Amino acid sequence: MIVKVQGGGKVYANTGSCSDVVSYLQHEDAERLQAGLTPEPFFNQEQNRISPKEVTNRIDNNRKGLKAKEAKFYVITVAPSREELRKMGATKEEQAAAMKEYIRTEVMPKYAEGFNKGLKADDLEFYGKIHFERHEKDGEDLHAHIIVSHKTKNNGKSISPMTNHTGKKNTGAAQGGFNRKEWYSSCEKAFDKRFKNERDIKESFEYKNAMKNGTPAEIKKQASRAVQYQARREAEKEITNKVVKKIVKGIGGRGL
Repeated sequence: MIVKVQGGGKVYANTGSCSDVVSYLQHEDAERLQAGLTPEPFFNQEQNRISPKEVTNRIDNNRKGLKAKEAKFYVITVAPSREELRKMGATKEEQAAAMKEYIRTEVMPKYAEGFNKGLKADDLEFYGKIHFERHEKDGEDLHAHIIVSHKTKNNGKSISPMTNHTGKKNTGAAQGGFNRKEWYSSCEKAFDKRFKNERDIKESFEYKNAMKNGTPAEIKKQASRAVQYQARREAEKEITNKVVKKIVKGIGGRGL
């Protein structure tokens, strides 16, 4: 599972209007029309069909008080692995519907909570777009991009996911900042619980991040978790094999 925040650069330039990003996120629409398929519209917390024009207007008019060079919005990418997508549904249509609900009930609520300002997903000005294909070397899989305003609805509070977490809950306007690692991990755990996905410890964000960036103590903790997980899986496998052998033996004994 990839859950990340982006902003800046050529593709996601975010100090001006979001019109170019909105246009870029529609690149799949023409391909779907040519294939006789219906383009997937933008959505937000309440609605499933929002026009690109409304997305642009809503984001561009929700920037009061932000300086010229400040980010006006950010782009969140949510990209499950192929194995995770199978947990979300048997068809792309089922996966798209599940993705929307996952974003509405897990990703964006946890994003809002991460600022420690008493915010909820309903306070956010955000618009998502489902993409059914990913034209990259790792395959073509369903994923989503979300444009979220730097400010809450109605030009409310400034909230930047790029404000680093300090470990303190109240440090002036930033109120401790935003802990991106904690958010990534919480989204992953919420996915596993929601879709009944048993994730290998070594495939978890906590494990990978610790192995790459952690302290010796954090690396040791995650390595220990991985060993315990593997031991449990081996024990479960052994029990299952014994049960299967017993059933097979019983069937053979009855001459079936």
